[in-house]
Amino acid sequence: MTKIYDVVVIGGGHNGLVCAAYLAKAGRSVKVLERRSVVGGAAITEEFHPGFRNSVCSYTVSLLNRKVVDDLRLYDFGLQIVPRPLANFMPLGESGYLKSFADRDHMVAEISRHSTTDAARWSDYQQTLSRLAAVLKSLILETPPNAGGGFGELWKTWKTASRFRKLSLEDQRNFADIMTMSAADFLGRWFRHDAVLALYGFDGIVGTLASPFSPGTAYVLLHHCFGDLLEPAGTWGHAIGGMGAITQAMAKSAETAGAEIEVSVPVVEVLVRDGRSYGVRLANGREIRARAVVANVNPKLLFGQLVEAAHLPPEFATRIQNFKCRSGTFRMNVALSELPDFSCLPGRERQEHHQSGIIMAPSLDYMEQAYRDAIDHGWSRRPVVEMLIPSTLDDTLAPVGKHVASLFCQHFNPTLPDGRSWDTCRQQAAESILDTVSEFAPNFRQSIIATQILSPLDLERDFGLVGGDIFHGSLDLNQIFSARPVLGHAAYRMPVAGLYLCGSGAHPGGGVTGAPGHNAAHEILKDQ
Repeated sequence: MTKIYDVVVIGGGHNGLVCAAYLAKAGRSVKVLERRSVVGGAAITEEFHPGFRNSVCSYTVSLLNRKVVDDLRLYDFGLQIVPRPLANFMPLGESGYLKSFADRDHMVAEISRHSTTDAARWSDYQQTLSRLAAVLKSLILETPPNAGGGFGELWKTWKTASRFRKLSLEDQRNFADIMTMSAADFLGRWFRHDAVLALYGFDGIVGTLASPFSPGTAYVLLHHCFGDLLEPAGTWGHAIGGMGAITQAMAKSAETAGAEIEVSVPVVEVLVRDGRSYGVRLANGREIRARAVVANVNPKLLFGQLVEAAHLPPEFATRIQNFKCRSGTFRMNVALSELPDFSCLPGRERQEHHQSGIIMAPSLDYMEQAYRDAIDHGWSRRPVVEMLIPSTLDDTLAPVGKHVASLFCQHFNPTLPDGRSWDTCRQQAAESILDTVSEFAPNFRQSIIATQILSPLDLERDFGLVGGDIFHGSLDLNQIFSARPVLGHAAYRMPVAGLYLCGSGAHPGGGVTGAPGHNAAHEILKDQ
């Protein structure tokens, strides 16, 4: 007799595992199906050269939700997170450098080295951002009001609006501004110095193919401020063993609760009959039946490949076709024989700045030019590069005396001009990244032992990141909160009955948070 599960989850990325764990803890029978040979999605750790391991795609602990960590007892299942002693380090070439501290006094003193005027304004900026982020944080683990959902949704809308009404009138104005303005314009209300603007403007373009002068990038900046796992606010962390340690702990939590996880089983179709999903079909022809199907994949993949168009309202299908996925991201992992020796802060022995996020983009104009290059030529000649060297915090990743570095790079257009393919341009683009890092740390190129290169096309093929989009959909105003992925379907329920979305294509969007999985599980339990 064919077993019928309560829930089958498509995709063993972190949100799929979180959703499965919550459902299994609530007593539901759950089956997780992962296409790759290991669970974790984009949050995995792999050996890319003998003896060298690193987080392949996602690379830092910033937005992981504290409630998810506690509810799933991730620390009990082996998760260890250590804070970075320094948030960020921005080499400025001949102008020196700028460091970013979570501690207020250290931060003000650091900015004062460059601009006493900006330093005097920093506290007001930080307090304003904290108040706005607090409203956002209060909505992260809640299902957004759903358009057309009746009185219950109207009541939810009123409750949501009441949080904004509690803000002062000036902060309500600030919230309207940060949702619509460019990062450059928003930051320009407080700061004038190029380096200070660049330090904070970088968060406005992370994972976004946009200039910091583009409207909407101010919200992307705010999106990176709702992490609450580490104290004080603004502290970033590293998972010992890499990001895969997070998803392995999630998998253990789900399996301990009773969920079944199967890998190397690509799903090719969501089975639908009479308007309701009843299971999935695998690439090998096997069918798995379930009362509910939960998709932890990009909405464009779900409705472009796994659900037949005949089962969808035409207007919904059109909206999904137009759902914007374009991140401009290029990832490299590098095995190093020694640490980078930065011209502005020399030394090949481990120092505080080696343990931070190292941002190579010394001005907003630099970021703008990188964006223009990507639009005009396909990739930036001098890209925006954030480098982390996790082996300075974690000796499990590289042999003694050696290191691994993550290079998160922008801007690289997923659609190359002139019909070129990333398969033929990958190495050439990687050279521009290595040249850029070597401008700031001249010994970098000669210290390279091996590289792993992931173009936007590689990220799409290997990890399902359509358009190389790390957020599973751009964080534009028409693709967040009640409009994510489509207005009228923000409550994790899709147009096919019994079909749910639990990945980053749903509220609250991208980042290794666990929040979409948490929220989707809540709605599924209500329905079942």
